[in-house]
Amino acid sequence: MNENNYRVIIIGSGPAGLTAAIYAARGLVGTALFGGAAPGGQLLQTTEIENFPGFPEPVAGADLMTGMLSQAKRLGARIYNEDITAVDFARHPFTLTTASGQQYSAEAVIIATGARARWLGLPSEQKYVGRGVSGCATCDGFFYRGREVCVIGGGDSAAEDALFLTRFAAKVYLVHRRDKLRANPRLQAKLRAGAKIEIIYNHTLEEVQGEAKAAGVKIKNVLTGETRVLATPGVFIAIGHEPATEIFRGKLNLDDSSYIVADDHTHTSVAGVFAAGDVMDPDYKQAIVAAGTGCKAAMEALEYLEEN
Repeated sequence: MNENNYRVIIIGSGPAGLTAAIYAARGLVGTALFGGAAPGGQLLQTTEIENFPGFPEPVAGADLMTGMLSQAKRLGARIYNEDITAVDFARHPFTLTTASGQQYSAEAVIIATGARARWLGLPSEQKYVGRGVSGCATCDGFFYRGREVCVIGGGDSAAEDALFLTRFAAKVYLVHRRDKLRANPRLQAKLRAGAKIEIIYNHTLEEVQGEAKAAGVKIKNVLTGETRVLATPGVFIAIGHEPATEIFRGKLNLDDSSYIVADDHTHTSVAGVFAAGDVMDPDYKQAIVAAGTGCKAAMEALEYLEEN
């Protein structure tokens, strides 16, 4: 086989992509994974993971992903530290082009490019990502048992995160820049009924403060310009996610939020192209769920190759 031709090519190197690579390589088909400059996905920014099965003690996200990467390589997957920047799904075999202009072909493609949490873009916010600032309440809320936290946002995601965090936190501040929330009425009723929740309207996040880790936030009243500080070591940015699907627009069916439309068997609108992980899952945003769909996608791809 030409080194640029593979039976399965996987785009993305988070839990979904690496699990797909492990299963595809074990299926003894030529498998390549394109994972960008730093394979591992968003978990590389997570300092402690407590809810991935098989680890009695917390594991660093980088260690977990390094282990998956080594496993995929040992089983025979070829790993490329390059980004795929263009795809042609109109003819078979499919053609994929990298940032350097190299072209590769594949009989089946698994897309596992993930979804990025939207950030506000503050320098202090980015400084403390993984050290108090998080885009995933279900991932990191457990670490703030008995402490005060704040959630930034006003939509359904922010409301759901605030309600979830009441399971652990002593108090949850929900900070929203407008005078009313955008969350649906049912969630708003639950927020108002939550004894641990304080909604702070007409405020924006100005700065995350701390030393080695976040210790609190400075917020600003958009009407008066006055600022106040909340002593919250946990800061959850809940303004939505953006699936990494730019290069697939016009090539695959996407939903209104730009997630890839895939059925329960990970099949997309193009036969031979499969999707796994957060790029097709707007709901769970969990590494174990992504890994499970990566497994499904690889098994479906192997079956597709057998039949075609």
